[in-house]
Amino acid sequence: MAGRLQPVLAGVVTALVGFASSFTVVLAGLRAVGADPAQAASGLLTLCVASGACAVWLGLRHRLPLAIAWSTPGAALLVATGPVPGGWPAAVGAFLLTGLLIVAAGLIPVLGRAVAAIPTPIASAMLAGVLLPLCTAPVRALVEVPRLAGPVVLVWLLLHRFARRWAVPGALAVAVVAIALTTSGPARLDAAPVVALTAPVWTLPAVVGLALPLFLVTMAAQNVPGAAVLAGYGYRAPLGSALRVTGLATVLGASAGGHAVNLAAITAALAAGPDAHPDPERRWIASVTAGIGLALLGLGAGAATALVLLSPPVLVEAVAGLALLAALAGAVSAAVADPDAREAAVVTLVVTASGVSLLGVGGAFWGLVAGCLMLLLFRRRWGGGRGGHPSAGSSATGTVRRTASSVTAATWSAST
Repeated sequence: MAGRLQPVLAGVVTALVGFASSFTVVLAGLRAVGADPAQAASGLLTLCVASGACAVWLGLRHRLPLAIAWSTPGAALLVATGPVPGGWPAAVGAFLLTGLLIVAAGLIPVLGRAVAAIPTPIASAMLAGVLLPLCTAPVRALVEVPRLAGPVVLVWLLLHRFARRWAVPGALAVAVVAIALTTSGPARLDAAPVVALTAPVWTLPAVVGLALPLFLVTMAAQNVPGAAVLAGYGYRAPLGSALRVTGLATVLGASAGGHAVNLAAITAALAAGPDAHPDPERRWIASVTAGIGLALLGLGAGAATALVLLSPPVLVEAVAGLALLAALAGAVSAAVADPDAREAAVVTLVVTASGVSLLGVGGAFWGLVAGCLMLLLFRRRWGGGRGGHPSAGSSATGTVRRTASSVTAATWSAST
């Protein structure tokens, strides 16, 4: 009996950790690109349901522990990008285009391999530049609201030392208590689930400055390392099939505010590892359970958004920043690992983190351009490091350090 329940319990833990550790990042990102509270709640609900549906479908079809999640680095990119010309409808258009690009990567293997072939230092530095501004929020919160942020950071530190997977959920729980004790009025948002549809609009700055970086970040920081985690546990991930399904889910959910659905990278090991079940052929039950759990947690998207509205913005960003510190550490480590490409990586990081906007296009795109130009300029000095990916940044995903290009080549053929 205990053996039968083990993958179910692992799936429940995966869903809880995945939702609690990064939903604040999603809400912060959607609000940053122009969503009002109802639209942000709709986006979170849509991402939960879409991710859950994909996990159930892929798990049942392939009998593999294919954990699915929203793009947490993508949400951080939204925070870094901020408002785009055309407002929220233009952001929705960018989400829809991102989904189409993900579907195309699943249908045209050469496109996916091209993304995986982006030089590791540049892709990692772009991700680090996206994450850096948000990861400074805990420091700012300790200065601006020390009575609220102090206990949050302290609990995160203690749990990070003794129960790492619960560090961010525990910090979030302390933040909730702090908000409840200090709030002076009710949230101005119905906590009931709601779907707010927005007609997409396409603008060139949103396409170049948001859709393309969102696609690249989602592929390089979620899908490729997600497949690598599965490979580390002996599974041959059907990457093409996963891209087509999650890309279609992103397309369908874009008008409701969902920015991107993809393979889980940070929480993938919770469903694919031996803790889910000693028998590898039974671990798919954990990913299916996690999908169902995540979809059910999405019903609380309105309440989660109401909670965020009650909180000082910097406190919400602080919890999100704590959730992304491990990802930032992994990205920085990968960015500077190759001495010959280190300067180009630093240029990419600095330009991306600067938040500069030129011609209506955000810093992530220009950081990528600047880094690639630096590599071309010093191409005689740079002789390696291609075909990798940013680290997922989780202690549970140490196997992601495998070469991503070889993982991608091995898994793309298993896409039917």
